[in-house]
Amino acid sequence: MSKQPGRLIVGLIGEGIGASRTPAMHEAEGKAQGLDYSYRLIDTAGMERPDLEALLADAEAAGFAGVNVTHPFKQQVLAHVAEQAAEVGKVGASNTVLFTACGRKAHNTDYLGFFHAFRSELGEEPMDRVLLLGAGGAGRAVGLALAEAGVRNLLIRDRNAAAAERLVADIETQFPEAKAETVTEADLSGVVSDGVVNATPVGMLRHPGMPIVRDVLVRKPWVADIVYFPLETELLKTARELGCVTMSGRGMAVMQAAKAFELFTGIEVDPDRMARAFDSFDLGGNAR
Repeated sequence: MSKQPGRLIVGLIGEGIGASRTPAMHEAEGKAQGLDYSYRLIDTAGMERPDLEALLADAEAAGFAGVNVTHPFKQQVLAHVAEQAAEVGKVGASNTVLFTACGRKAHNTDYLGFFHAFRSELGEEPMDRVLLLGAGGAGRAVGLALAEAGVRNLLIRDRNAAAAERLVADIETQFPEAKAETVTEADLSGVVSDGVVNATPVGMLRHPGMPIVRDVLVRKPWVADIVYFPLETELLKTARELGCVTMSGRGMAVMQAAKAFELFTGIEVDPDRMARAFDSFDLGGNAR
């Protein structure tokens, strides 16, 4: 099926994404812009072996203008595109793919989304030494954004040691003034840092729990989580109980969605309006 004139269809490919607020934000902005705009979820939860190429091809055939991509496909998707925007080469992952006449083009709006949210919400907090949990697709974007935001010492923990080492090397190559190193699970209890950032899926509705034990949060000035459904993750709830300043995934979610909308439509958006849309919908995407 070819694209329908005057109608824009986009979507999100990921695992366990039923509670995502992204469709609500996009469709509310589309309506505000006077567009016939539809945002659909392509949830791979329950699929034994999701075929990402087939999912992308089906979306193209259905007339989608493009798709957002989330866990666990942000790095995998790079094998299925014809072109990569500059920021994708920097991050090594993509969360937005446009379907163009010249082929699929990968972008990454996570990087900019986290950078702006972090500087806005935690920019006055100490940030010389930060513990980053996760070096996957989102973790790479967050780690590099932290270095650009002024963090000079990054401690990176990921169960995939090779992924953590790659992120260390990329941070030190792209930001020579920053230092990065990996830490093991055993190291965490002794880590001294100004703050902690969770860039893993742990804490999402389908991945409940905390990515670290409570004791690691003691004497940490601040804790940030990029998970936004739910906004109140167990990690943030525990951090607040311990007196930490906290940052939820709201700001990153709004900014990455705004930039993705602009890529899909070519129309500049009002991030504050998208933030109001985010706040006006419950976790199922229903108006409150």
